[in-house]
Amino acid sequence: MPRTVTRRRWVPWLAVLLAAVVVSVSAPLGGAAAAPNPAPKENDEKKLRDALEAAAKGQAEAQRKLEQSKKRAGQINKEMAQLDVQVEVMRTQVGAFAVESYRMGRLTTVSSLLNSASPDEFLDRAGSLELMAQRDAGVLRGYQAAYEESVRLKAAADAEVREQQKQVAVLTKRKEDAERALRANGGGVTTAGYVNPNSPAAKPAPRNADGSWPSERCSVDDPTTGGCITPRTLHAMQQAKSDGFKRYVSCYRSGGGGEHPKGRACDFSAAAGGFENRTATGGDKTYGDNLAAYFIKNASALGVMYVIWYRKIWMPGTGWKSYSGGGSPAADHTNHVHLSML
Repeated sequence: MPRTVTRRRWVPWLAVLLAAVVVSVSAPLGGAAAAPNPAPKENDEKKLRDALEAAAKGQAEAQRKLEQSKKRAGQINKEMAQLDVQVEVMRTQVGAFAVESYRMGRLTTVSSLLNSASPDEFLDRAGSLELMAQRDAGVLRGYQAAYEESVRLKAAADAEVREQQKQVAVLTKRKEDAERALRANGGGVTTAGYVNPNSPAAKPAPRNADGSWPSERCSVDDPTTGGCITPRTLHAMQQAKSDGFKRYVSCYRSGGGGEHPKGRACDFSAAAGGFENRTATGGDKTYGDNLAAYFIKNASALGVMYVIWYRKIWMPGTGWKSYSGGGSPAADHTNHVHLSML
C-alpha cells in the first residue's frame, strides 16, 4: 500500500524550501555587495551646518579679497619704486637750475638783455633765455606731475593696507563663528589633522576672472545616485578618482540638512566594499587619511568648503578642529570622508 504524506508533515518542509529560494534570489551575484549600504546618516543638524557654510564661504571670499589686495599693493609698490627713480633724476635737474639761477644773480629777462654788449650778443642772449625758459618749465612741470602721481600712489597703497586689515578682521571673525558653532556641538578644539606632502595636485576648477567662484546650482547628473550635483562637485569627485581614490562614493541625497540636497557634498567610503557600520581601521583608515589630506592640499584649486573625517573637521582659515557627530561611525565620520563644496 503506497505511503501518503500528510499535509501536516510537508508544510514545514515547503516553508524551508521557499525561504531558501528567497535567499538565493535576493543574494547579490558574485558573492559581493551589488550596491553598498545606504549612504550614512550624518549629523544634519541644520543650525550647525548653516553656521559652518556661512563661516566657510565668508572665509573663502575674505581670503580672495586679501590676496587680490596684496597683488594690487605689490603692483603699486613697484610703480612707486620706478617713480622714485624718476623723481630723483628730476630733483637733481631742478637743483642744478636753482644753482644756475643763483649764480646768475636771479637776473630778470629785461635786465639780462639790456646788459648785452652788442646787438649780436643781445640776440644770442634772447635765444638762450627762451631755451632756458622752455627747458626749465618742462622739467618743473614733469617734476610736479611726478610728485602728484607719487601722492596718488601713496594714497592707493594706504587704501590697500586698510583693505587688507579689513579682510584679516573678517577672516578672524569667520574663524570664531565656525569654532563657536562647533563648540556648541561638542567640538571645535584645535587638533592635529591629516597631511600628506605626496598628495597629487588636482586640476583646478574654473573660476571667474576676478578669482571668485562661479555661482552653481544642482544642474548635472550625479553618477553616484542618479540625483544632481554642481559642476564643481562633479569635478572634485572626478579629480579624486583620477588620482587613485576609487572606492564607493555617494553624493546627492534628498532631504536633511547640509549640502547633500544642494548637490554640493559627497561621502567617500573608507571601506573598499562600501559604507560599513563600523569605524575604519588599518588600510581603510589609511585610505581615509590620504583622501582627506588630498582634499586639503587641493582645497583652493577645487573649491573645498570643508572636510570631515574621523571626528575632525577642516575648513579654510581654521585648520583641523575636533568634531562630534553623535557617537555612531556615520555621525562621527569614522567610516567615510565627507566633502562639502563652495
